[in-house]
Amino acid sequence: MAAVSPSINTTWYLDVNRIARESGWAHGIMSTYSHFLGIGLLAVVLLAAWWTARSAEEPTREVAKVLWVAGGTVVAWVIAHYLLKPLVAERRPYLALRHVEVLLTRTHGYSFPSGHATVAGAVIVGLMLARRPLAAAVATVLGLLLCFGRIYTGMHYPFDVLGGLFVGGLVVAALWPLGVAVLDWFDQVLLDTPLAVLVRATRHAS
Repeated sequence: MAAVSPSINTTWYLDVNRIARESGWAHGIMSTYSHFLGIGLLAVVLLAAWWTARSAEEPTREVAKVLWVAGGTVVAWVIAHYLLKPLVAERRPYLALRHVEVLLTRTHGYSFPSGHATVAGAVIVGLMLARRPLAAAVATVLGLLLCFGRIYTGMHYPFDVLGGLFVGGLVVAALWPLGVAVLDWFDQVLLDTPLAVLVRATRHAS
């Protein structure tokens, strides 16, 4: 019987895994970054975007946009983790392939879509829609590095991270009008409370 050729998904995964095996000097930083540091830096970008949005001409609307990026990211992750992963039920690559380099703790959770990539896609697309070009550019670099790191550390196939990017961006974009409208209303309510500083910079106060 002829051997079955590996899929392009598997081939790309093994190509990146080969790079990982040959670059031991990068294991520490890539493991740290792809596990929690990358997510943390994306959160810092969101905080910076929120802080600057408070000084906009229409702060409630601009703050609402950034808040929806954060809220939509959570919604996208929940959909990916609790709905799509069990639905697709794809095994982790290290459970299906032998002798691969795995730099993080092995889990038996499902692989598609990548939760980390879902977060990255949601933040990147959300900041683009919020018209925060600098924050979106920084998030894109950080997010794509995070996606590569999830493959590099052996945790996901390439299509897992591509799927995560797509799901994250789609959820934030699809619910954008509703999410921003609700949060804009909420921000306007806050303007008449001691929490107005969360929505508007002090120099805008009457």
